[in-house]
Amino acid sequence: MIYITRRERFNAAHKLYNENWSTDKNDEVFGKCANANWHGHNFDLIVTVKGEVNPDTGFVMNLKELSQIIKDEVIEKVDHKNLNLDVDFMLGKLPSTEILAMEFWKILAPLVTEKGATLHYIKLIETENNYVEYYGD
Repeated sequence: MIYITRRERFNAAHKLYNENWSTDKNDEVFGKCANANWHGHNFDLIVTVKGEVNPDTGFVMNLKELSQIIKDEVIEKVDHKNLNLDVDFMLGKLPSTEILAMEFWKILAPLVTEKGATLHYIKLIETENNYVEYYGD
């Protein structure tokens, strides 16, 4: 088994705010992230896939194809968007980094499988100090 990784980047705005809570409760739990005027991040999305090396290509999966899948199916939908308002697969969901990574997994896992590899993990870096790693369900 060998693992290969691709990194892509995107910028997006969001607000962490639970509609079922008071403004005070949201401020207490989410702090500045509950700002009524939103806030943004420069995200790094790291996608690692695993599999056996194809003897004809020397690849687990063509990284150019992986990059294009990530760009077409994820980056184009979230880059320079408001995650709360503009992204169909995030509507009605709290756009935390954790939930965002889980939603990316749902999109990417079957597409990677179609190419003969397996999605191993997603790392979504929100800030220099904050990131999430997700290995599926």
